[in-house]
Amino acid sequence: MPALKRLTLSYYAALRDAAGVREEPWTSGVRTAAELYAEAAARHGFRFEPAVLKVAVNDRMVSWETEIADGDVVAFLPPFAGG
Repeated sequence: MPALKRLTLSYYAALRDAAGVREEPWTSGVRTAAELYAEAAARHGFRFEPAVLKVAVNDRMVSWETEIADGDVVAFLPPFAGG
């Protein structure tokens, strides 16, 4: 069984609206950002596919294959409209 990690998840825009919170503590044994998003999507009913989102770990944009470590702050960023 993988070791559990204590994380902080941050959500923006439509993801924040769907989750009902801007940020939440999370405990998980996932390995990658993609696996973490899948867990969050299942819990909160997110409808965005990862391909249209960005992910940041500890304020740095990363790929979905990035490994998550205990204590990381992970932000999921939906597409933003600009003007």
